[in-house]
Amino acid sequence: MHPHAVLLTRFYEAFARGDAEAMVACYHPEAAFSDPAFGLLDHAHVCGMWRMLLARARDLRVTFTVRAADDERGEVAWEARYTFSRSGRPVHNIITGQFGFKDGLILAHRDGFDLHAWAKQALGWKGSLLGGMGRFERSLQAQARKGLAAYLAGS
Repeated sequence: MHPHAVLLTRFYEAFARGDAEAMVACYHPEAAFSDPAFGLLDHAHVCGMWRMLLARARDLRVTFTVRAADDERGEVAWEARYTFSRSGRPVHNIITGQFGFKDGLILAHRDGFDLHAWAKQALGWKGSLLGGMGRFERSLQAQARKGLAAYLAGS
């Protein structure tokens, strides 16, 4: 198995068991992360994001498959099942992670998922109605970043 496949496996196994510190140890100090919910985050913020998400997770279940990994890039198909805390609604999010590496660590991490499908599950009819709009994504990112900033200020 390629060393980067081992790294990605270690990252997602830590995620599945709720070990944020093992996850953040997989990131390069210059790492960047992006997804539809948070937008673009630098190293400090992505580490804080995983710590926050796992600290707040009550019923998170993560499954994954490393699809590819070589010297430069990696791809992981992963799924998260959890209850969205703001609405109490169940979510089954299907995500593709794209990765770049440096010095044997994750340098770039981009998670992609269907934001509209997520919004329908997490927010019900409001998410179904608004989840496909660009303004919804910007609003969601602003709320997520505000929550992350508050978490980081309190930790």
